[in-house]
Amino acid sequence: MFNYLIRRLLLLPVTLFCILLVNFVIINLAPGDPTTRTEISAEGATRKADRSMAFGSDDRYLQFREHYGLTLPILFNNWPFTASEEVHRTIKILIEQKPSFDNPNALSVKDYDAIRITFGDQSRFIMPLLLKIIQEPAEPMEYRRMAARFFVRGATMPAFVGPELTKAQRAFNRKISKDTLLLTKQLFLPEDTPEVIDQKVGVLSTWYAENKQEYRYVPTADEKIMIFFFETRFFRYMSRVFTLDFGTLRNDTNKTVLNEVTRRFKYSLTLAIIPMIITFVLCQLLAFTMALYQGRWPDHTLNLFLLVLYAIPIFVAAPFLIEEAIKIHNFPFTDIPIPISGFTSPDAIYNKQTSLQRLTDTLTHLILPLTAIMYGSLAAQTRLSRTAVLEVLRQDYIRTAWAKGVPLSRILFKHVGRNAGITVVTSIAGSLGVLLGGSLIVETLFDINGFGKFFYDAVINRDYNVIMFSALAGSFLTLMGYLLADITYTLLDPRVTLD
Repeated sequence: MFNYLIRRLLLLPVTLFCILLVNFVIINLAPGDPTTRTEISAEGATRKADRSMAFGSDDRYLQFREHYGLTLPILFNNWPFTASEEVHRTIKILIEQKPSFDNPNALSVKDYDAIRITFGDQSRFIMPLLLKIIQEPAEPMEYRRMAARFFVRGATMPAFVGPELTKAQRAFNRKISKDTLLLTKQLFLPEDTPEVIDQKVGVLSTWYAENKQEYRYVPTADEKIMIFFFETRFFRYMSRVFTLDFGTLRNDTNKTVLNEVTRRFKYSLTLAIIPMIITFVLCQLLAFTMALYQGRWPDHTLNLFLLVLYAIPIFVAAPFLIEEAIKIHNFPFTDIPIPISGFTSPDAIYNKQTSLQRLTDTLTHLILPLTAIMYGSLAAQTRLSRTAVLEVLRQDYIRTAWAKGVPLSRILFKHVGRNAGITVVTSIAGSLGVLLGGSLIVETLFDINGFGKFFYDAVINRDYNVIMFSALAGSFLTLMGYLLADITYTLLDPRVTLD
């Protein structure tokens, strides 16, 4: 078993890497970016670009894309190998095919912006080519003006963001802020005279000479190869993951993903583990009853009851439970009110309670959410367990035990239960990965601030950091669930070995 565990643990990071790679590529190839917002109305959900973010201010839009690493290629960066002819051709397209009603060769706004944004991202790696166009008096002024614009774009470095910046990072932020202000003033304006243009070209040339080594604007052949593999979105993201830095939230850079997930951990952990344990115990008891009375009224009654439970969707059952709780108001035979929202009472009340009162308060708040989460899985797992119990009961060694007069309790719990439990363990182990997924409907209806609603909001808001963490954590828990299931097999059935 030890060798098996070592092999599985060694394969774990490789498997996680492949899962992350696939998810990362799919997310980054999906149409739109984090500036795309979703509006939900009576007509349904629609995605629209946040124009104030994307077009109202290029600086704001650039900072946002830099924050998410969207200014780099996804897997491989071949931009340092760009030829001078390709740069001229792109600038010509941006000048001659600009969207306009009286321009027959004009591109659509969407296609034009795609070229403009991609070329802007590329400009950091073609700074010498852009400067050459700027310095060449024979070039048309429109070409020089456009090249200067993208030169300033390439020289605009991303600032460090986050709640805890070092002194060096703060100093770097001050430097790039000063440089950005200086370079922005050197953009060519239509009213500039040739003398002013020459002066601005001189400032840009001087700044480039002073900073080209620091920013590697003229990389060597070896540096180009390093850039090809390492100056990418995926490598930048993985370099943060290896240091357990999963980024910040899209809407608040002072809140880290890990802290926000940790803050919600107790809610989703409770709503996942407790139903899992209760479901396992109850489904075994009900399965024993149905198998022992196969074909008789207890079996038919429970089968029909479980089939009805399985057929009721959770978005119907949860509102029904809330409505009935409002009608009944109190728990049966008590004067304790039935809570219909929240994980606990408000902080003003909860903080004044004793430990026992807090436990009671939490349990009363969990009755309805746990019922809404558990009934569907209980129905499915019980029917699955019933089939497994019937299959074991038909085995020869069970008949032999009956013939020898072994007590019923011993047959059920020592022989039947352990062997039939393997099927249920397999099913439950596969569901461990949904621990971080939570239950969106239950958490929304019962106003519980768990993972379900958190990750749903992340998908709606295109918060890449949260989505990637969800994929990573869910995959890790699923793999660990299957590993624990393999170990459990050996405990339930000594005939199973992992060698």
